Amino acid sequence: MSEKFDVIVVGAGPAGTSCAFNCAKNGLKTLLIERGEYPGSKNVMGGVLYRKQMEDIIPEFWKEAPLERPVVEQRFWMMDKESVVQFGYKGLEWAEEPYNNFTVLRAQFDQWFAKKAVDQGALLINETVVTECIVENGKVVGVRTDRPDGEVFADVVVLADGVNSLLSKQLGFHREFRPDEVALTVMEVINLPKEKINDRFNLEGNHGTTIEIFGDSTQGNLGTAFLYTNKESLNIGVGTTLSSMIKAKLKPYELLDYLKKHPMVRPYLEGGESAEYLAHLIPEGGFHSVPRVAGNGVLVVGDAAQLVNAIHREGSNMAMASGQMAAEAIVEAQKDGDFSERSLNRYKEALFGSFIIKDLEKYKDAAHTFETYPQYFKEYLPMMNKAMSKFFTVDGTSKREKQKEIMRSVTAEKGSFKVMQDIYRAWKAVK
Repeated sequence: MSEKFDVIVVGAGPAGTSCAFNCAKNGLKTLLIERGEYPGSKNVMGGVLYRKQMEDIIPEFWKEAPLERPVVEQRFWMMDKESVVQFGYKGLEWAEEPYNNFTVLRAQFDQWFAKKAVDQGALLINETVVTECIVENGKVVGVRTDRPDGEVFADVVVLADGVNSLLSKQLGFHREFRPDEVALTVMEVINLPKEKINDRFNLEGNHGTTIEIFGDSTQGNLGTAFLYTNKESLNIGVGTTLSSMIKAKLKPYELLDYLKKHPMVRPYLEGGESAEYLAHLIPEGGFHSVPRVAGNGVLVVGDAAQLVNAIHREGSNMAMASGQMAAEAIVEAQKDGDFSERSLNRYKEALFGSFIIKDLEKYKDAAHTFETYPQYFKEYLPMMNKAMSKFFTVDGTSKREKQKEIMRSVTAEKGSFKVMQDIYRAWKAVK
């Protein structure tokens, strides 16, 4: 720990490991510090890994990485208490290389990815907590850990320590995040034989399905739930913004239990055995919550930089891409021998020119809109289910008359102007 490194990366999640891998690959002396017993031991995500950003780091990684299933079907459920309106896409082209995305178990995948960084030359130290950054003359020059004589120095420190990044907060890079900027997600891994999974989800071989669930899954509060297929287990989880959870006085484990008992979900889980239970904060503040990401001798990546697209449930891919961009900026800074904020701002420029910030900016007002106007989840989704039930019930009424009845019931409850106003507001938030 008394050595000096070129780069210290704090956090061995997708963002940190991506940065460490690329730094080490380019010959930089790299230290990767993980507070957990092993990479992935303290991580939770919905269980989907997108191919493109991972392939940019390790070509054809799917041939050796511990993946669960290539996803061939993505479903979306708009759920009420005893019904669901569903749509999605299933394509067998996603079952062929190079694939689109995969379900994964983070505890396995993160360990494999971190080992790849080690194979490139990075030094991985587990069970080590970084307590603060060491700052000299306005520049971050290292970190202080909870180990005896635990000060370690480097030209650049990369903060990949997750949504509640105490280190970047200590540096003044961000304020305390508000309850509406983070979501609390709880997830359970449920073991189930492969044959039952394939039968219940109408799958063949190792094909996988993801289901994103809105509406009654969060009891009408802002948030989503998910149900994903692994080889011989299911990932089921649900999350809402902390502000919604506080207002509705919800308890996370009660929300998950409610979801598991829902009549639309329960048949998929029947006979399964609980294997793991996890809870984690997810950054969902979006574009307006992105903190300062570069300083003298320091960069911020992944969840620590609030890089999550809550609308499309993208996070790990953004984390990996940001880690790679940070590494590229560090390599150039190393060549110049300049680790100032001006030099490291290459990372900020790359980040803000990428799909990451462009997508976050596109949906910058979405979370606030749906948080401020809860009728979208509490009223319109149940209304949609009732309308579908009415339309598809054969009772001797013509379809034209049914359509008129549905429109009358919608406008009778809220008024035509109010409905149009709500539609326009939602469109504006996601356009």
